[in-house]
Amino acid sequence: MALSDVKCRNARPVSKLVKLSDGGGLQLWVQPTGSRLWRLAYRFGGKQKLLALGSYPLISLAEAREARDTAKRLLLRGIDPAQERKSQKVSAENTFRSIAEDYVDKLKKEGRADRTITKVKWLLDFAYPTFGDKSVREIDLATILATLRSVEVRGRYESARRLRSTIGSVFRYAIATARADVDPTIALRGALVCPTVTPRAAVTDPKALGGLLRAINAFDGQPTTRAALRLMALMFPRPGELRAAVWDEFDFETSVWSIPEGRMKMRRPHRVPLSRQAVSVLTSLREISGGGSLLFPSVRSGSRPISDNTLNAALRRMGYGKEEATAHGFRATASTLLNECGNWHPDAIERQLAHIENNGVRRAYARAEHWEERVKMMQWWADYLDELERKSTLVISIGRRGKPAVHTPSRPSTLNPTATAHQTEMNLQPDDQLGVGHPATVVGQKRTSQ
Repeated sequence: MALSDVKCRNARPVSKLVKLSDGGGLQLWVQPTGSRLWRLAYRFGGKQKLLALGSYPLISLAEAREARDTAKRLLLRGIDPAQERKSQKVSAENTFRSIAEDYVDKLKKEGRADRTITKVKWLLDFAYPTFGDKSVREIDLATILATLRSVEVRGRYESARRLRSTIGSVFRYAIATARADVDPTIALRGALVCPTVTPRAAVTDPKALGGLLRAINAFDGQPTTRAALRLMALMFPRPGELRAAVWDEFDFETSVWSIPEGRMKMRRPHRVPLSRQAVSVLTSLREISGGGSLLFPSVRSGSRPISDNTLNAALRRMGYGKEEATAHGFRATASTLLNECGNWHPDAIERQLAHIENNGVRRAYARAEHWEERVKMMQWWADYLDELERKSTLVISIGRRGKPAVHTPSRPSTLNPTATAHQTEMNLQPDDQLGVGHPATVVGQKRTSQ
């Protein structure tokens, strides 16, 4: 006798399993625990089999009958319904999206930086709409190329190249886990426009650097931003390493900043000797940073650091164009001038920049940290910056012949809304050469573009 919805709803558990038949092999099993489960009994290949169809009332009587009829149609075609379900499940597990998510989980377990994980996810979002739900075995080269072209046509050449690399990484992971046979992206090497690599702008002329330092000290924006720029010049870390720095990483007794490997690009812990000038900036910063764990909390949330663009935006506000100076450029500035002075071993400079030796054999054996030399070098560098800042000024008489040297940036500075050119801070002081009491003004030297 066929079941009715009322009979299914009123089925009550007893001390043993009760099977209520609806015909065609469809049964409602009433468990002693009270659960009611749909089962389909059928024969395939001369064997009695059972297929689970879900639980009642989550799966209604009508839905259970529809599932039974679908299974019957498969049997008529000589297909085992249970095996077909397994195949569908395997197919779902082998979609590009599911494998990509597994690949991202693998990167997390390997301790990759949050920033790296975020970039990988961002790139994969370009691929999901086109072939995210397709089996990796069904994704062909033309489909991938069309997706890459859709990014490239917007002028985002580097993003398109990185997307190809990321898709390739997912396919190679699928091959390693026996879910794919080939990596179609290999054939796409050379198919995309190669972007022109532009090094991050940096000030490497000593006189121009002195002018930049004076501009930083005269910056009238957030005091924490000014402190961050001064620390970038003094310690030249990667901007992200400084932005997310916390006070617990600083030991003021030994004057060392210890950055954990989880925050380093190369996944190795790094130490930075603190010069007297850096300690002074940090001490002043602690009084104004809000009392939280972060050195540079966001103005919107004390639990998050300032954004990636904060320091570069400050440089733009001071009148420095993106082709003239960047926050990351302080690293190139330090590397260039420290190497040119000839006082320090190149390996000590590279260690302080947290660079890793490209030669694998040399990297395996050359493990010296050059710590003592780096301590001396960082103090020398801070003193050198002070000297450049002092030497970048001209002392001239007001009202006498001669014009002050005024730095004209690529665009007007916003420090003074009425100014047409950026001029560093003005100080009145006596000029001994002109006679005691004669007022004088101090202005920045003209900066040359880098």
